[in-house]
Order: sequence, then structure tokens, then C-alpha cells
Amino acid sequence: MKKSLIAFGAALACMGAAQAQSNVQLSGLVDMYAGSMKTAGNERTSQVGSGGMTTSWWGMNGTEDLGNGLKVGFALGAFFRGDTGTPGRFNGDTFFARDANVSLSGGFGSVKLGRSMAPNFLPTILFNPFGDSFTVSPLVLHAVGNNAADTGWSNQITYSTPTFAGLRANLQYQFGEQAGSNGINNVGANLFYNQGPLALTAVYEQADIGNPGLTNYNALGYSKSKWMLGGTYDFSVVKLYATYGQSEQDNFGAADVQKKTYSLGLDVPVTKAGTFKAAVAQTKTDNTDLKWTTATLGYDHFLSKRTDVYSAVMYDKDNSKVQNKSGTSLAVGIRHRF
Repeated sequence: MKKSLIAFGAALACMGAAQAQSNVQLSGLVDMYAGSMKTAGNERTSQVGSGGMTTSWWGMNGTEDLGNGLKVGFALGAFFRGDTGTPGRFNGDTFFARDANVSLSGGFGSVKLGRSMAPNFLPTILFNPFGDSFTVSPLVLHAVGNNAADTGWSNQITYSTPTFAGLRANLQYQFGEQAGSNGINNVGANLFYNQGPLALTAVYEQADIGNPGLTNYNALGYSKSKWMLGGTYDFSVVKLYATYGQSEQDNFGAADVQKKTYSLGLDVPVTKAGTFKAAVAQTKTDNTDLKWTTATLGYDHFLSKRTDVYSAVMYDKDNSKVQNKSGTSLAVGIRHRF
């Protein structure tokens, strides 16, 4: 009997050790705003919207310690529209459009398989004061209009290097999975440097297919490429942001379309919990007089570590539009992380 109890206790100890080596977390974010919105080319709309500063999402992620410095991880993440309870960022969006991947990491860095961020996403959201706002961030709105593909790539292999002296990189390849067309794919890379108050980034991507749904750009007669450089410097009393990039759409048999985009921004702490934000982005189309300019002023105030309230006013002007060449939007919202 004594030996049986000892064996049972040892089994429980092993089970506890195994459980200690792995973990699974449920997390997410709900962001809702009320506003009067009018962007260039559109009529004014008064609305309650989802994702004023961050697209609402929920998901699960976890890791398991395999020993010898190796870890396996997974992430499943889905977007939703909190104003209507509708899944996805838009109708037809894939369910786990934010994340659906598994990874292996160690001293060599990490290798990830599945749907995850496109090369352009992190450089864009980290190097503008309005972060990942697809509603009021000038740089994000211009990036969406000029991206080589979606902000997430499916069927992807991502290799991430270890961080060395503040420097790290991601190399990304998306399989086109088009029968008989092995050369149709997306490829890209981004680079980050963080040391003290200075941060720098560079990104390049070439896309022959779109996301989600793998719309084949080459079948439509064109492919896209994009590069961008960015930097921030934190003076404590103010944090400055700047980016410059170019995008090109290759129209086979027709003239290529080239665009140049720059952005400037700043964050100014005005209280212990609140910051004033300002940003502007402008995109010009080469060999034309087409110009798109967006500017936003805002204030973000944290009520706790997980909850903040914000307000923003945005001016948008695009002389390529036939009607409503300019518009002004005003939004007030709340964001909660769980």
C-alpha cells in the first residue's frame, strides 16, 4: 500500500511538472466609438462603430516548453465588429483572419507556419502615434490604400531572428498555392532596431496574390511591390515619428502606377495617464497631380492598465475623387483589453 501511494504521488508530481511547462491564454480587445465620419469620396455618416483605435478581436494562444531551449507555440485570433456582433473585419473575411499558426522557437530564433502578420503590418503600426487604428490613423489608412497585399498573409512561412544589439528581422514567404503556377507567391522582410530612445524600421514586400481568398493578382494582369523606412525618437517630453515609402503596381501591358507616401507624427504626454497625438500622411502619384492628404489630432487617456478612452478629429482630402474631395471626421470611443 505504501509503495502504491508513493507511485501515485510521483505520478501527480509528473503531471504537475508537465502542466507547468505549458500554458494557454484567452485574450482579446473590444473597441467601440461614436462619431460623425466623412472621408474623401464619401458622404457623411453618423454611427456607432467598432475599432476606432484598434480592430476588435479575440483569440487563444499558448506555448509548451519542450526542454533544451525549445518551445512550441500556437495562436488563433479572430476579428469582429462589436457594433453589430458580426465576425470579421468585413463581409467575407476569413474567421481566424488575425492569427492561425503554430511555431517552433529556440536560440536560432523562431519558425512560424500559417496565417500571421504581413511584413508591412508591424512597421506601419509601430511607427505612427495612432498605432493600429484603421479609422483615424493617417499612415494606416494610406498604407491600406497602397499595400502590396492584406495586413495578414495566409499559407505563410515566417522566420524571425533572435535579437542582437537591438536588431531583429523577419523573413516571410506566402505560397500562392495556384496549380501549375509555382512562381506566383508573396515574399517580404522587415527589420527593426531598438536601442534607448531610438527605433528604426525597414520593410519590403512583393505580392502576386491578394489576401484573404488568395485573389490572383497576376491573373488580373498586375502585381504589387512596396518598401518603407521609418524612425521614432523619444525625448520623454515628446515622441517623434517619421516614415517614407514607395509602392508600385506593375500593370503588364500598361503603364506602371508608382506612389510615394510620407508621414510625420508626435506623442506628447500631458498627464500621467494621457497623451496628445498628432499625425499627417500624404501620398502622391508619380507623373500626375494626384495627391491624397490625411491629418489627425487626438487625445488618449488611460483609466486603468487595460482601459482607455479617446477622441480624435481627422481631415481627409483626395483630389482624385470626382465628388466630396475632402471631409472631416470626429470620433469618441473606449477601448478595453481582456
